[in-house]
Amino acid sequence: MLRRVFGPKRDDVTGEWRKLHNEELSDLYPLPNIVRVVKSKMRWAGHVARMGDGREVHRVLVGKPEGKRPMGRPRHRWEDNIKMDLQEVGGGCGDWMELAQDRDGWRALVGTVMNLWVPKNAGNLTSCRTS
Repeated sequence: MLRRVFGPKRDDVTGEWRKLHNEELSDLYPLPNIVRVVKSKMRWAGHVARMGDGREVHRVLVGKPEGKRPMGRPRHRWEDNIKMDLQEVGGGCGDWMELAQDRDGWRALVGTVMNLWVPKNAGNLTSCRTS
């Protein structure tokens, strides 16, 4: 995708057009800061969790996809993504919707996200046990 966005490059030595190498692409487009992305998603989720059940945005957050499911793995819901983000930052395994109702507690949890150092293997952290 990035090769298509940035297009080809004229080689300095030969003058011919060539595709960009991976190193050149990473210099042009650095990876986003994962901690900042998770923090913004958590702030948004806390805001929506405090909304009423009748609001469309709240229904999208906690709703389940309807209709016949296509082949392959089940679709992820927004709520599933928020739960995975909380597990990655060590936000506990309890009901995050109840925690988000306490605005100060949620703000403290989101504030701790910015103080974290996220290792490259953050997806391999131990998950919470569900009973």
